[in-house]
Amino acid sequence: MKKFILLSLICLLTLCGCGKIPTLQNGEEAVVTFTKGKEEHKISAEELYDELKNNFGLEATLKLIDTYILEKEYDDYIEEAKKNAENYIEAYVNAYGGEEEFLNDIRQRTNYSSIDAYKEYLYLSFMQSHALEEYAKSLVTDKEIEDYYNEKAKEDVEVYHILITSDATDSMTSDEKKEAENKAKDKVKEVIKKLDEAENKFDTFKSLVKEYSEDEATKDDNGNLGYINYNDLSEEYDELLDAAYKLKNGEYSKDVITTELGYHVIYRNASRDKSSLEDLKNEIVEKLASEKIQNNSTISVDSMKNYRKDYNLKIIDDNLNRQYGIYLNNLTNQALSQSTTD
Repeated sequence: MKKFILLSLICLLTLCGCGKIPTLQNGEEAVVTFTKGKEEHKISAEELYDELKNNFGLEATLKLIDTYILEKEYDDYIEEAKKNAENYIEAYVNAYGGEEEFLNDIRQRTNYSSIDAYKEYLYLSFMQSHALEEYAKSLVTDKEIEDYYNEKAKEDVEVYHILITSDATDSMTSDEKKEAENKAKDKVKEVIKKLDEAENKFDTFKSLVKEYSEDEATKDDNGNLGYINYNDLSEEYDELLDAAYKLKNGEYSKDVITTELGYHVIYRNASRDKSSLEDLKNEIVEKLASEKIQNNSTISVDSMKNYRKDYNLKIIDDNLNRQYGIYLNNLTNQALSQSTTD
């Protein structure tokens, strides 16, 4: 069967007619013949198959295996993965200034010879990434969920803020940058001092928003960020939320709070009861799964090993099976080595 498929592909790719196929003395079918003078040489389908298998066989085999398994497991994600791959290709082409320029870069950096082949690689990568997330979720236990809920889940808090940014630029010297940062922090301290001296803290805070805040999105709403929680903002804002949860309703921050946007003064106005475990369960599972992916350097290797095991994968060819074992061992060692250097 493998010889027939290979022969069919070669006939198609070379646009030749597959009529009478030459055979070797041992009866094997030849796919290539060449002659000079009276000396004739033939390459058999078996020889070509072995050469391709030894050089590219494992990569091609795993691509076929993983594509089949993941499309069976996550057929509802196929279209999204394809769309993501197409969007990435489009962004790359635009960034490189055209398909030809992008294709030249692909050929220099990778083993792919066409944009379509690279798109297939991206598609499978998205499928594998989605499968990894689902695998990590499957590792989350009920006890981990309950412990997280009891120890880390918080009530929603209504927070108002004043944002102050520095005038530091990349072209400045380190001393100039430090001076600009200190100037911004001094403004924060100035705001806090005015709040300390005010009788009505909330009304004063809202008036200071209009005077100081550089967040145009919230400035007209007295700096109101609404009811927020850790799952609502990226990790870059954990310092802001940490500060908010240390406050009681009606209190404001007394120290400089730093995020990627700049420096903040916050006012915690209100809070509402923590949501039930049932309502938060999906968010908690996603959070814990994300932590497992970040903290387990070999989880991506373990993920695909697990899916293949579920499908009772058996590599019959001894050579490919040996390559597969070496491949898994190398991936695991690389992941472990990378984790120790990070």
